[in-house]
Amino acid sequence: MNKIYHLKTCSTCVRIIKALNLPSDFIYQDIKEEEITVKQLEEMHKLSGSYEALFSKRAKLYKEMGLKDANLSEKDFKHYILEHYTFLSRPVIVFKNQIFIGNSAKTVEAAKQAIHG
Repeated sequence: MNKIYHLKTCSTCVRIIKALNLPSDFIYQDIKEEEITVKQLEEMHKLSGSYEALFSKRAKLYKEMGLKDANLSEKDFKHYILEHYTFLSRPVIVFKNQIFIGNSAKTVEAAKQAIHG
């Protein structure tokens, strides 16, 4: 299943989705409207190898909650991602058992190459 986890209100996600020109078989999940399930997060974890890789340290809540000064474990990263959508690094693109996390130019280009060859 080809899927993108994003926020439709995030201008960066919108720009990336437009740039990727995703095929029609992609499923779009706005993570604010449809929360990430434990099963979905575990599938992302299996592809990425860690919850920390999926975790956004740029989230305002990360600083507000003092998490940047905490020694977080994989279990903590999983917990916070499930607790609030803002902790998922966005967008997350799953394409043919590959995962692309975040909005760096390098990640977006890698996703584009994988999807369009």
